[in-house]
Amino acid sequence: MSQSEKIELFILKCASLKMSVDGISPAAITARKIEKEPEIFASINQFSSDARENADLMAQYYRLFYMLENDIRKLIDETLAEAYGVNWWNQYSPGSAKEECKFNQQREQESAVTSRSENELDYVSFGQLGEIIRSNWVLFGGILSNQKALGRVMFSLNTLRGPIAHCGLLAEDEIDRLKLTVKDWFRLLEGPK
Repeated sequence: MSQSEKIELFILKCASLKMSVDGISPAAITARKIEKEPEIFASINQFSSDARENADLMAQYYRLFYMLENDIRKLIDETLAEAYGVNWWNQYSPGSAKEECKFNQQREQESAVTSRSENELDYVSFGQLGEIIRSNWVLFGGILSNQKALGRVMFSLNTLRGPIAHCGLLAEDEIDRLKLTVKDWFRLLEGPK
C-alpha cells in the first residue's frame, strides 16, 4: 500500500469515528436517503414495526461489514497489482478462488442480470479473500502482523458475516464479538512488530 493510500485510509477511518462521536447514526443517514425514494419509503411502511426496527439495527452492522469487506478486497487487489501488475489474478490467485470466481460469473451470466464487476476479486466469497492473502503471504507478511492471527480474524469475520449478509439478527454477544474482531483486523494492519 502506498503512502498516499495509507493516508487516505487513515482519513476515512477518522471520518467514520467523527460521525460516531458526533452522534450521526448510520440508520438516520439511511432513513434520509430512503425518504428521497418515495416508492421505497411507501413499501417500508407496509412492514411491521419490529421488522423495521430490526432492519435499522442491522443496517449499521451491514454498513460496517460492507466497508470492511470492500477495504480488504481493495488491500488485496492493490497489493498484488503493485507487486505483479494489474493482471495478477491468473497467476497469483489460488485455484479454489479461480473456480469460485468462474462459477459465480457463469451463474450471473445465466441469470441475465447486470454484471456486478469486471474484477474477478468481486466474484469470490469472503472466505476466499483469506486464502488469497495466505497464498501470497510473502507480500502480505510485510503489511499484516501475523498469519495465524489473520486466520483467526478472517474465520471470525466470516462467521459473523452470515447473519449480517443474510438478513438475520446478531445476538448481543455477537455484536460485541464483531466490534472486537474489527478492532483485531485493524490491529493486524499495524503490521509486524
